Amino acid sequence: MSKILEKSLRDARKEDDLIMGSKQVLNSVKNSKLIILSQSIKKEMLEKIESGANKEKIPLVNFQGTSVALGRLCGLQFRISTISFTSIDDASIKSIIKDTKAEIKNE
Repeated sequence: MSKILEKSLRDARKEDDLIMGSKQVLNSVKNSKLIILSQSIKKEMLEKIESGANKEKIPLVNFQGTSVALGRLCGLQFRISTISFTSIDDASIKSIIKDTKAEIKNE
């Protein structure tokens, strides 16, 4: 699991720079800097979010875990299938994407 992602999630949560939930993320794609998708997201919602993110050129990260794991990573006791960062620096985005790609290769 990416330590950078974990730290970024906790920091963004403190600063209230996160949007959580598939419908909320879909409605706020234009305000997003980075979108995290769990493996639990429904296919039709995944396609809608991917389409919106591609139009706006927003990077997507496929989290290698369930919505329960993503919720726990945020320090919450409930499932979160999708998260978008509304404020995150470019260096963190690049690090998260790089770490995620490395995790996928190692599986």
